Amino acid sequence: MKTAYDVILRPVITEKSMAGIADKKYVFEVATDSNKVEIRKAIEEIFKVKVLSVNTINVRGKEKRVGVHTGCTAKKKKAIVRLTEDSKGIEIFEGMF
Repeated sequence: MKTAYDVILRPVITEKSMAGIADKKYVFEVATDSNKVEIRKAIEEIFKVKVLSVNTINVRGKEKRVGVHTGCTAKKKKAIVRLTEDSKGIEIFEGMF
C-alpha cells in the first residue's frame, strides 16, 4: 500500500506554475502509477486542505545524446491541483512569489 508521501514526490517550481498560485492552482510531480483519486487524498492528507479538482499530465522522456551514445531521460507525471475557495494555501509555495 502506498503512503501519501509515495504518491507526491516534489513540488514543481517554475514561472508558469507560480502564476497559478493566485487561482489556488499548485503543481506537483507525482508517481507515474498514481491516479487522480490517490493524488487528491495524498494532497488533502499532507497539507490539510480541500481539493476541488486534479488534472494530470504525462511528460515523456527527452532523447539525449552524449557523443555517440544516445539515451532518454526518465518520464514523469505532473499533477495540477486546484483548491477550493475556502481552503487555505499550501505553505511551501507562500514565500516563492
